[in-house]
Amino acid sequence: MTTSDTPAIEAFLEMLQVERGSSARTLRNYGRDLLRVSGFLKGKGTSLTSASRDDLAGYFAMLESEGKSRATAALCLSAIRQFYAYAYAEELRPDNPALALEAPKKAKRLPKVLSVEEVGALLDTVDAEAAKEDAKAMRMQALLHVLYAGGLRVSELVSLKGSSFFGEEGSILRVRGKGDKERLVPLTEEAEGVLKRYIEKARPSFMGGQQSPYLFPSRSKDGHLTAARFAQLLKELAARAGIDPKRISPHVLRHAFATHLLEGGADLRSLQHLLGHADITTTQVYTHVRQDRLRQALDEHHPLAGPRKGNHADVS
Repeated sequence: MTTSDTPAIEAFLEMLQVERGSSARTLRNYGRDLLRVSGFLKGKGTSLTSASRDDLAGYFAMLESEGKSRATAALCLSAIRQFYAYAYAEELRPDNPALALEAPKKAKRLPKVLSVEEVGALLDTVDAEAAKEDAKAMRMQALLHVLYAGGLRVSELVSLKGSSFFGEEGSILRVRGKGDKERLVPLTEEAEGVLKRYIEKARPSFMGGQQSPYLFPSRSKDGHLTAARFAQLLKELAARAGIDPKRISPHVLRHAFATHLLEGGADLRSLQHLLGHADITTTQVYTHVRQDRLRQALDEHHPLAGPRKGNHADVS
């Protein structure tokens, strides 16, 4: 598509490439979005170089009416803001109408959560498979029990060091999280037993006769089991447990850990430490999940949740 704005858009993209070294993908996406905005403005009798703030806001209103995602709108807004900063600097227009444009607000998405029964089905399945003393099954058992017992991020889980497991009875994990910050995470008695059994009976088979600092060593370039491989194994386990693999991921299990802990009476500050959140506002999303589940329980089980037969008020 070509518009009267095409020369200005091409000059802008050339500047991004030459002066800022922008990637081919960025140039392609920005060019596409700016041409679409230009086409919209042309239909309104204006152009990028003469559009007002209201004209531009109209484009985002159209995106919303068409059901476009907030992420799509946010990427387009980035292109528009940079274009107008360039246009103003190059004196292609005397003002910058994008300064007053508001960024599309991100939708607050509640974490997907598995029920206690569904997590139990996963654990029962992997426990039964590990009982046959298959090394891979015992490794998967250890990974799953530690993840659900400690609420670790998958990157933290697969990169645990052998020395991370310590304490008088080996019941504490030293976890290195985001920003290289370290935290101590206690394990349940069951998770501790499973992990010890894995270390004694299964871990050596993954080391290939070599020494490894990792708790879950592998032949990957990182030297440990990768997050992607664990996610794949988790989906395969879910299928064997009768759970839709599309609903399962390591992050979903982390959410399940947090939600189930709150439902059991844990306080937010303790949960914040266990999850390794720097800001408690990040942890507070789980209170919304809890409230949603409580509302569902109320609607389903409270005797006065629905209309009662024969209870019609006389409003005459």
